[in-house]
Amino acid sequence: MEPHALAILRALGEDPGREGLRATPARFARALRTATSGYRADIKTIVGDALFTAGPTASSAGDMVVVRGIELFSTCEHHLLPFYGRAHVAYIPGKKIIGLSKIPRIIDAFAKRLQLQERLTMQIAHALDEVLAPRGVAVVIEATHLCMKMRGVQKQRARAVTESMLGVFATDEQARKRFFELVGRKRNKC
Repeated sequence: MEPHALAILRALGEDPGREGLRATPARFARALRTATSGYRADIKTIVGDALFTAGPTASSAGDMVVVRGIELFSTCEHHLLPFYGRAHVAYIPGKKIIGLSKIPRIIDAFAKRLQLQERLTMQIAHALDEVLAPRGVAVVIEATHLCMKMRGVQKQRARAVTESMLGVFATDEQARKRFFELVGRKRNKC
């Protein structure tokens, strides 16, 4: 990657030998490897032994597990610019529950890739559905895209909101309503 970063600097008309840029190709390569480290992540390894038997009452919408406001950072695959925001995740247990810290780790595994927010939202929901076999999974992501802020349309306050609803969240309006209440969002009907 370093030779390519060097070529980009030269194509921009920069002097890659100047003090502030000498180590930039190496720093760029490290940063990009970190930003895309999710390609090397394995969901089963992330979850490990953090799956537990759900309690005897884990069958009603009152047993919803919610983790909200999970910070995420990703890279838009269209422009290679960052997008960042928060994810809100819920599931209604079937027979298994997961250690709460694993939910942000699963999010990171998919966010640290070249991504589309829409796909990221679905990948998180489907991964949790596969691992837990719950009664339902809900994922909402609110994100700010630098490609919208610094180029193109240049809308500074625009945020994209995507959602993926599986199981009871897809079929039961009350479950969806409770989820949106718990994460502090009002779902407008158009």
